Amino acid sequence: MGRGTLLIHNGYETDAAGALAPPVYQTSTFDQGDMTKPREYDYARSGNPTRKALEGIIARLEGGAKGYAFGSGIAAVSSVLGIFSAGDHLIAAEDVYGGTWRILNTFYKRWGLQLTAVDASDPAAIRRALQPNTKGLFLETPSNPLLKITDLRACCALAQEAGILSLVDNTFMTPHLQRPLEWGADIVIHSATKFLGGHSDVVSGLAVCRTSELGGRLYAVQNGFGAVPGPWDVWLVIRGIKTLKARLEAQEASARRIAQWLCQRPGIAQVLYPGLEGHPGKAIHDAQASGAGAVLSFKTDTAERALCFLRATRLAAAAVSLGGVETIASYPVLMSHAAMPPAERDRLGITDTLIRLSIGLEDAEDLIADFDQALGRR
Repeated sequence: MGRGTLLIHNGYETDAAGALAPPVYQTSTFDQGDMTKPREYDYARSGNPTRKALEGIIARLEGGAKGYAFGSGIAAVSSVLGIFSAGDHLIAAEDVYGGTWRILNTFYKRWGLQLTAVDASDPAAIRRALQPNTKGLFLETPSNPLLKITDLRACCALAQEAGILSLVDNTFMTPHLQRPLEWGADIVIHSATKFLGGHSDVVSGLAVCRTSELGGRLYAVQNGFGAVPGPWDVWLVIRGIKTLKARLEAQEASARRIAQWLCQRPGIAQVLYPGLEGHPGKAIHDAQASGAGAVLSFKTDTAERALCFLRATRLAAAAVSLGGVETIASYPVLMSHAAMPPAERDRLGITDTLIRLSIGLEDAEDLIADFDQALGRR
């Protein structure tokens, strides 16, 4: 089946009663009946039929053996990191999502997980960072918020050669546009809050493991930590996935137009978007993904113009998050990457002139007109 068909016909399109939507099992516990014959479900932290449906759907979409749902994207990241042990060393892309950077450099650092951050767009930099106790490689592509491209095939092959696990945050692309397991990744992570849920009305996270053995390790963390979503949140994500193709393809078309317009607009110093000719790593991205996505970033000529844009835009919400039906403008230095030291942000290029845009379903012409007035005088 085509990718769009698979979003609908995913093995969970009907239940035993023929319902076209899975039931919401709003329960905390399950009657065990004859205790000599264990049942599949006993306590909702350990498993829920609604959650099982979502976990099966995301596993099939990503092409993995086992899928797991969590209470948020960062809960998924944290739970995946929970499979490692004190003293293990991880290599991570230096410009990962700020929440991932924060959990790695605070909570897990205190618990003895070692970290080296590198420019993951350069596989040689990853190789140089390898240590005898390296156990994992954490990647994002495109990265958040700089849209840097990582060669998944090369980096996952390097991880396999070194005998370490490769973890890929696939939130920006979703399995509709990019499937890291096909390029050798071991675990794929999503903030389902974003494009998979798609309507800014749910917080959830997902992870998919390449093998059942690895899935068993992650399930032990999921069940032990208990950072699981409720059945209504799960149901909302299942519903959102059904419309992913229509939403994402329309959003990407608008994002491409807006990125091209920004390149011509006075007052704009730089536009970062994988759909633009000349974007660093574009050829690699095109080889491993079937689209450029709906997130772009741009830098204004001054910080004052960036703040003016955020105050004056009428159609874009100045907010954290992304992937909803409405356009969202984020200011990373005060939002997603506020916890990162200023010197490190500046070194990476996450400056006070940088704005990240998640393009929604508004008409592109209306967004361009609004952005033009919000950016101020030419």
